[in-house]
Amino acid sequence: MTAKKSTEVLHSEQAAHGLASLGLSVAAEHLDTLCQQAAAGDWSYTRLVAELLSGEVSARHKRAVEINLKFSKFPLLKNLDDFDFAAQPGLDRRLIDELATGRYLSEGRNLIFLGPPGVGKTHLALALGHLACTMGHRAYFTNAMELARRLSSALAENRLHREMMKLVHPKVLILDEVGYLSLDATQASLLFQVLCHRYDRNQSLILTSNKSFGEWGEIFAGDAVMASAALDRLLHRSTVVNIRGESYRLKEKRQAGMTVMDPSPSKAELSASKPGLPKEGKMPVN
Repeated sequence: MTAKKSTEVLHSEQAAHGLASLGLSVAAEHLDTLCQQAAAGDWSYTRLVAELLSGEVSARHKRAVEINLKFSKFPLLKNLDDFDFAAQPGLDRRLIDELATGRYLSEGRNLIFLGPPGVGKTHLALALGHLACTMGHRAYFTNAMELARRLSSALAENRLHREMMKLVHPKVLILDEVGYLSLDATQASLLFQVLCHRYDRNQSLILTSNKSFGEWGEIFAGDAVMASAALDRLLHRSTVVNIRGESYRLKEKRQAGMTVMDPSPSKAELSASKPGLPKEGKMPVN
């Protein structure tokens, strides 16, 4: 081995050791291969560095997304590409595409999907949460009743603050099925605290509900004042999406020749509003 060759090997080993010491394991692993490509292709030094860092950044992003998805507790991984927009012609595709950019996260904007069961509210919420994870953000999924039960248990065991922080820290909290089951007064108060904490921290919330805003007093154990205060915080920075199409599940059963009853509330029920509570509607995109 010539002196020049020996020096090159020494430098290569030093560079690989330095990269590994800095935690750049992927760059260290690909150093020799990229150096050979650089020599053969007459790369500039900056291109070689860029190629080394590109592989490292890609690998770290992949690991971060995997960790985010594991943390999220998503019951299923959903994508917007799989959503049947043709089945919901009243849904504004351009609005959903804007939400997919993730701009609402930097604005601390809440996304509220309203409509009867089976129209795709949870699918959209999960798909947007999945996108948030791929952008490097932490997301967390739960439904309203599970959240209430967890917080009630934490309250009884004197660990409410710790449990509350798990719901406040994620960049986006996905709260599914708000209003499907009744909450007692304590559970309603705990849900209200979650909404307040996230509002104060300017953290986004994705919420799905089958209840019109005028019915939210029922969600908060009949407390219209608490419901109004909750809506005031939710709607201050928000985009509200009403989906009033046919249930996918009912449609499939109907196509299969089965007789089904449509659980969708009437237009009068959807538009009903109690005094002191805001009415639903599509909020402008900021």
